[in-house]
Amino acid sequence: MSNSITNLLKGYDSVIDKAQFAFVPLLLLFCRLWVAWVFFNSGLTKISTWDSTLFLFEYEYQVPLLPWQLAAYMGTAAELILPVFVAIGLLTRPMSAILFVFNIIAVVSYPVLWDKGFYDHQLWGLMLLIVVVWGPGPLSADKLIRNKVEN
Repeated sequence: MSNSITNLLKGYDSVIDKAQFAFVPLLLLFCRLWVAWVFFNSGLTKISTWDSTLFLFEYEYQVPLLPWQLAAYMGTAAELILPVFVAIGLLTRPMSAILFVFNIIAVVSYPVLWDKGFYDHQLWGLMLLIVVVWGPGPLSADKLIRNKVEN
């Protein structure tokens, strides 16, 4: 009886290992692309309505330590530049870590998010942490560059 349970567990582990081998790279790619899409679109919105963006940074957002004008430019630049790196998987861990901090600053700076968008920011933060911890996966520029350097 013990031997059949052991064989069953070994078979189960084998199936799970194969599923993870296929699923984890897709999960990492999904996390990268989803978060990049969200933040990049936010940056595009800020640029397309620049007067409104400046108004929000001056009167609504409460960015700590920075003048509101600098915060507006830096925030918009971060939302347009960092997601590109995350999406293609280039310098992925540091760019994802910076975007994770940016996400925290966005929540802290705009108290309305606590009521209406906090869940989304938690989800994006988790997705970014997954990428920071496990890396971009094999479907990334980082992996291609690493393979070229090692060969």
